[in-house]
Amino acid sequence: MIRTLLSVALLALLSVGRADAASPPAELKIGTLYASSGRYASISMPVHYGLKLWVEQMNAQGGAYVKAFNKRIPLKIVAYDDQSNTGTAATLYNQLITQDKVDLLVADSGSVLTSVAVPIARDLKMLLIDQTGTGANFFTPDNPYIVLCDIAAANFWPTRLHEFLNTEGPKLGIKRVALLYATNNFTGGLAAAVHKALVDAKALDIVFEEGVATETSNYAMLLAKMRAAKPDVVIEFGYAPNDIAFLRNVMEGGHKFKALFTTYSGLELDLLQKNVGAKGLEYNLTFVSADRARYEVNFGMNIDQFKAAWAKAYAGGHVEFGYNSIAGYNTGLVIEKALAGAPSLDQLELRKAIFAQSGKLKTIAGSFELDANGGQIGMIPPIGQIVPAKGDVDLKPIFPVATAKLVYPRP
Repeated sequence: MIRTLLSVALLALLSVGRADAASPPAELKIGTLYASSGRYASISMPVHYGLKLWVEQMNAQGGAYVKAFNKRIPLKIVAYDDQSNTGTAATLYNQLITQDKVDLLVADSGSVLTSVAVPIARDLKMLLIDQTGTGANFFTPDNPYIVLCDIAAANFWPTRLHEFLNTEGPKLGIKRVALLYATNNFTGGLAAAVHKALVDAKALDIVFEEGVATETSNYAMLLAKMRAAKPDVVIEFGYAPNDIAFLRNVMEGGHKFKALFTTYSGLELDLLQKNVGAKGLEYNLTFVSADRARYEVNFGMNIDQFKAAWAKAYAGGHVEFGYNSIAGYNTGLVIEKALAGAPSLDQLELRKAIFAQSGKLKTIAGSFELDANGGQIGMIPPIGQIVPAKGDVDLKPIFPVATAKLVYPRP
C-alpha cells in the first residue's frame, strides 16, 4: 500500500512538473547592458535605443511570437549601465544571468565591453547574443554560446577596404600606406586583417604602422611621424572618440594627406560632423553605414521606415542616428527569428534557430551569414567618400559599387 501511494504521489509530482514546464511565462526577460557615459557611450546608446525600439514594436503586437508556447509573449528589457567600464560590465553580466535569470542575454556594443561577457556566458552556458563585438578571437570551436548578429567579425569587416587598395590603389598612384590603429579586439583586428591582405598582395608598401592605446586623445606626435613617412594613403582605425581626436589633430596641425581613411566617419556621420565639423570630414574615405548602402530587405522595416520610426520614437533626443542604431534594431530582428523558430527556450536551441537564418535573412543591416563558430561573415560594409554637399557633407559609396567618382588626391 505504501509503495502504491508513493508511486501515485511521484506520478502526480511529475505531472505537475510537466504542466509547469509547458506553461508559458508572463513575460520574457532580455538582459543587456548599456554605457550612458565614458568612451563607449557614443556607440552604446544608439544600439540600446535601437533594441528598445524593436521591443516596443513587439509589445505593441502583444509581444514576440514564441514557437515553444505557440503564442505571443510580452518582452521586458532588464538593463544596467556599465558606464564604459569592463569591470562593472563583468559584474553586471553575471548578475543578469545568475540573479535576474534573464531568458536572453544581449551584449553591450563594441568589442571591449563584449569581451568580458564571452567567458562568463560560456561558463554559465548562456547564449551571448553579440551585437557589435567583432573580435575574431571571440568565436572559437570550443564555445557554442555566442553568435554575432549585426556586423562582420573584425577579420572580415575591412574586406572591401583592402580589396579597394590592392586593386584600385595602383591605378590611382597609391603605393605607400600608413596604418595607425587602437589596440583593442575590434580596431586591432581590422588593422591585422588589412596588414595581412596588403602584405600578401604585394601591390602596396606599408611605410608606417603603429598601434596606440584605445584611450589615446592626442595624435600630434604620431601625425608628425606619419607625415615624415610620406604615405599616399593614411588609414586610422579607432572608435568614434579616436576618430574625433585624430581628425581634430589633422586640422590643427595643418596636415595634408593625399587620402585619409577613418573608421567611424561614415558609420556615425552625424556624430562625427557635430564634433569635427564638415570641413574636417571632406573627402575622407570611410566605411559606409547601412542607411547609405540601402540593402535589400526580406524581414523587418526597410531603411526609410526605420528612420521614420526612429524619428518618431526619439524626437528631440540626444542620441545620433547611424550604424549603431540600425545594429540594435537588427539584434531584435534576429531574436524575433530565434524565438519563432526554436522548439524551446534552451540556449543551444535558440542558437540553432539563429543559425537556421544564415544565408537567408536580409535586413536593413545587410545579409546575415554565420561561420561555424558563430562569427558574422556577411554584412561587410562597402567603402565610401565624404563629399561637400551645399554647405553640408554627404557620403557616397565608391567601392565595390560607385555612386560617385572618387576624388584623389584630396583637395
